[in-house]
Amino acid sequence: MFLNKRAGFTMLELLVVIAIISLLAAFVGPKYFAQLERSKAQITRAQIDALDKGLIQYRIDTGHYPAPEQGLVALFAPPPNEALWRGPYLKKLLPADGWGRAYVYKLPGSEGRDFEVISYGSDGVPGGEGDAADIANWH
Repeated sequence: MFLNKRAGFTMLELLVVIAIISLLAAFVGPKYFAQLERSKAQITRAQIDALDKGLIQYRIDTGHYPAPEQGLVALFAPPPNEALWRGPYLKKLLPADGWGRAYVYKLPGSEGRDFEVISYGSDGVPGGEGDAADIANWH
């Protein structure tokens, strides 16, 4: 038997499929990107915790925290004239925060803290809320 019907999809069927895919993307996309930002913040918190512990161990060994000029590099590279350095105090080289920026190291820290390690969040500037909020070793 010979059919004279053409195989394929009609334009209407294709538009319905595209509309369904668009709706799914609109629903899932924001949730995916929100989760991605939360993951970056969690990674940053974990790295700040490791840096905090490294700085404390550095102080235990040397009797002081690294100078601001030395910065966090002193956790994996011995500073000149530091005979008591027993590092490296990090398992890997100095990481960037979850957004690819360098951590800020302050000595002394604000509000009477010995030191601070800070990431300025997704926007890279001090302050902010939500994903743009600062993440520090004292939070």
